[in-house]
Amino acid sequence: MPTFPTRRAFLTASAAATAATLLPAAEPKPTGKPIRVVVWDEQQLQQKEAYDNFLGNAIAKYLEGRPGLAVKSVKLDDPEQGLSAEVVGACDVLVWWGHARQAEVKPETGKKLVERIKAGTLGLLALHSAHWSTPFVEAMNERTRQDAERDFRAAGPDKVEVSYVAPPQRYTVPKADARLTPYAEQRKYPDGRVKVTAHLPLCCFPAYRADGKPSRVRVLKPDHPLAKGLPAEFEVPHTEMYDEPFHVPEPDEVVFEERWAGGEWFRSGLVWRVGKGRVTYFRPGHETFAVYKEKEPLRVVENAVRWLGGTGK
Repeated sequence: MPTFPTRRAFLTASAAATAATLLPAAEPKPTGKPIRVVVWDEQQLQQKEAYDNFLGNAIAKYLEGRPGLAVKSVKLDDPEQGLSAEVVGACDVLVWWGHARQAEVKPETGKKLVERIKAGTLGLLALHSAHWSTPFVEAMNERTRQDAERDFRAAGPDKVEVSYVAPPQRYTVPKADARLTPYAEQRKYPDGRVKVTAHLPLCCFPAYRADGKPSRVRVLKPDHPLAKGLPAEFEVPHTEMYDEPFHVPEPDEVVFEERWAGGEWFRSGLVWRVGKGRVTYFRPGHETFAVYKEKEPLRVVENAVRWLGGTGK
């Protein structure tokens, strides 16, 4: 399934040179309580083409072997879709992979998770086709609202009316020349009133190709916690292609950029602040390619978990 678009300000800074190969991962020193990680996976049968025991379980098994992490693996077909109050209440970082059954997780569920993110008690790492997952979409909707409140109400809150328009359908693939979402339209009246219509993001992109050709991932911010221990560039040997522009709110940081031989490219490591919490998106991870048997993508996941959980500097 796709995950496409790009955003307004395309980063052109090249990554500063670090090691040419993946640096040895120094064993993190546990500091107090472990980070409680829940890996949520749709567990498609197609994953069996690349994983003996499903993609989410492969990620969970890797994280279980790393110090300072307490890991639980859940799936869509678990009771309460793996998101019971007991599971979510004992979660500091939620790692999410979904694809073909995104609509089975209702918006209300995503909104409850976003409330935890806003409170700063939950971090979200969305992987690959989770660009259309319910918690990621609801987090991007909330970030759009926060941006609109900041940009428009600050000028005169008593005079500004902001309304929000959802995409025409829950999952809309944009055309390559479509107006980038989210965006806002203003109407200004003689009496000083301003009406703003903010269009929520599609959380998708116009092109994808699941041919398994390799990509090159460039580290744009080598000093960022997500990039710890990574080389300046690394290859994902077999992957699905997503092509910009990615219809999401302007990220606070773009840490990775991915490129293909055909000239396609994608901002593949994005970070947003949502309330007091953070949301991170990492693009590689199509279910029929063994991306999460590769050391660099697994290192990104571990880095993200530690950072979102508050122990990664």
